[in-house]
Amino acid sequence: MKIEILDDKCKVDKSAIIHKENVLVGQCVIGELATLLPYNYIEGSVIGRASVVRQSNVIDSTVGENTTVGPFATIRQGSHIGSDCRIGNFVEIKNSTIGDGSKVSHLAYVGDATIGVDCNIGCGVVFANYDGKEKHKITVGNRCFIGSNSILIAPLNIADDTYICAGSVITDDTEAGDFVIGRSRATVKKGRKSRYVIKHPHETSK
Repeated sequence: MKIEILDDKCKVDKSAIIHKENVLVGQCVIGELATLLPYNYIEGSVIGRASVVRQSNVIDSTVGENTTVGPFATIRQGSHIGSDCRIGNFVEIKNSTIGDGSKVSHLAYVGDATIGVDCNIGCGVVFANYDGKEKHKITVGNRCFIGSNSILIAPLNIADDTYICAGSVITDDTEAGDFVIGRSRATVKKGRKSRYVIKHPHETSK
């Protein structure tokens, strides 16, 4: 079992459970009843009471109470994750605040954003915070639902209780309680595949 605590200012509560292959760097605080499952890298961060981190990186950030992180999540500098949150597999959070009870469960990127309480950020959602020259902020209110594979393009304000349907591209601010669909219907060319797609060698000629 290998646990590396590389700073004598790191504080680990005696009730915390730290499994093998964890690395703690800088002035970390691991709270009461927190659990670090194997293979985490924690740097200069606070892990709150009864939170669980699994195979993830948390750098210069705070994680509240009863929150789960990972596996394979990255919480980058300047992030503040609330209590009773879920930050799931292959999620990246950067310089953002996630309100209590909100979930970013898998395969999403949240950068330079503020998300309110009790929100759901679906699979594959991207907060597009960079326009090629500057970073911009996105604000998401309370109790919002952001459907899978949606893209929010900053600068942007999503009001409380907004529902954004999966696959939407959002460029305009919303008002409280809006239902937003930002996608076009599929165009189907019946029986026209052969005109647009070169046949593979394994396909038999007709």
